[in-house]
Amino acid sequence: MGLKQRITSVVEWVMKRKPVRVLTHYNEGRGPILAAGLSYQAIFAVFASIWVVFAIAGSVIRSNPQLQQALFGLLETSIPGLIDSGDGNGAINPNDLLSAVILNFTGVIAAGVLVFTALGWLASGRDAVRTMFEVPNPATNFLLLKLRDLVTALAFAVGILLSAALTVLSSALLDWALDGLGINSQSDFANIAGRAVGFIIVFLLDATVLGLFYRFVSGIAIPFRLLAQGTVIAALALGVLKLLGTALLGGVTNNPLLASFAVIIGLLIWFNLICQVILIGAAWISVSARDNGLDLTGKRTPVRTVTARKVAAGPSDTAAAL
Repeated sequence: MGLKQRITSVVEWVMKRKPVRVLTHYNEGRGPILAAGLSYQAIFAVFASIWVVFAIAGSVIRSNPQLQQALFGLLETSIPGLIDSGDGNGAINPNDLLSAVILNFTGVIAAGVLVFTALGWLASGRDAVRTMFEVPNPATNFLLLKLRDLVTALAFAVGILLSAALTVLSSALLDWALDGLGINSQSDFANIAGRAVGFIIVFLLDATVLGLFYRFVSGIAIPFRLLAQGTVIAALALGVLKLLGTALLGGVTNNPLLASFAVIIGLLIWFNLICQVILIGAAWISVSARDNGLDLTGKRTPVRTVTARKVAAGPSDTAAAL
C-alpha cells in the first residue's frame, strides 16, 4: 500500500468516527451561525431574567446571607464576568441586584423585557435544536407555544434558586461530615471535597436543564437512551468550560484595546461557547438517532434499510455508530 493510499485510509477511518460525524452534522446544519444568533439573544435574556428573579425573591435572598453567597457563586461559575466580585470587572453590581424591586416602573419594564427576550430566546433555541434534529417547526398553536415557553422560563428560574439552596445544604452537610471525621474544614482535602460537591451540583443542574431543553422545549419525544447520551456529553462539556472559564476569557478581558468593552465581549464569547455546546449535544442526539434508524419524528426506518446501510458501511462503520 502506497503512502497516498495509507493517508486516504486514515482519513476515511477518522471521518467514520462518531465525534467527527457529529461535528460534520453540526457544521452542515449551520450550527455555528445558529449559536452566534442565540448567544446575542442570550445576553439580553440573562440580564432581564436575573433582575426579575432578584426582584421577586429578593427579600428571601437578602435575609439569608448563605443563600445569597451561594447564588452569586453559582452565577459567577455559570457565567464568568457577570457578577462584580469587588474588582470592578463584573457586569452586574451585587448591591444593585439586592435592591431590585418589581413593583415600580423599572421592575415592570424589566419584567416586560424578560418576557420578550426570554421567550424569544427559547423560541430561537427550539428552532435551532429542531434544525440539528432535522425536524420541521412544530405545528402547535402560537399562543400555546408561548405559554409553554413561559412556564419553562419560570421553571428554569426556580431551578437556579433551588440549586443555590442545594449548594448551601450540601456545604452544611459536608462541614458536618468533616467535623464528624475530625477533618479541618480549612484543609486541602476539605477544599477539594467542596469543589467536587460544587461541580456535581452544577453538572446535575446543567444535565437537567439540557434534558428539559432537548425534550420539552423542542417538543420532540426523544428516546431516553439517546437523550441521556447527548445530555451527559453536553453537561460534561459545559462543566469543563466553567472550570476553564476565567482562563478562556482572560485573553479578551486583558486586551487593553478592548478594555472599555471587555466585559460585554467576554460575555458574548462565553454565551457563544455555551450555545455551541448545546447545539453540538443536539447534533450528537441526531446522529445517534440516525444510527439507530430513527428520524426523531416518531417514525422508524425499515430494518432492512438500516441493515443494508451497516452492511455497505462495513464493520468499522458499525462500530463507529456505537
